[in-house]
Amino acid sequence: MTQATERLRRYLDDELGECRSEDVSRRLDELDALEATLGRARVDAELDVLSALANGTRYTLTRVLVAAAEELCVCELHAVVDVSESGLSHALSTLVDAGLVEWRKDGRWKKYRATNRAVALVTVLEGTVGE
Repeated sequence: MTQATERLRRYLDDELGECRSEDVSRRLDELDALEATLGRARVDAELDVLSALANGTRYTLTRVLVAAAEELCVCELHAVVDVSESGLSHALSTLVDAGLVEWRKDGRWKKYRATNRAVALVTVLEGTVGE
């Protein structure tokens, strides 16, 4: 019996007053089913989004775009963050890949805007952090 399974057995023994091997097997099956409902691909996709926000530059860009509630030119975004042009390009590319930002070409300028996903995440975060 693995250490985790033995610990689960002790927990169930405390909870049930008596734990049989069938109780451990049933609970392990329930936990496996719970894990399967998440789906590895979904968890990986969600981690990509969280990773995209886990950088000061990218999070600042996302927050600015959400607050602006309109498109901003890449030159306007560059004025907001203190990074090189290639750093800005890389940050925006990561945000686009994560589905947090969309862009379009307008003549010779690239314009960016926050997606609904970005708005939802920023809104949730705003509600969880005290001022």
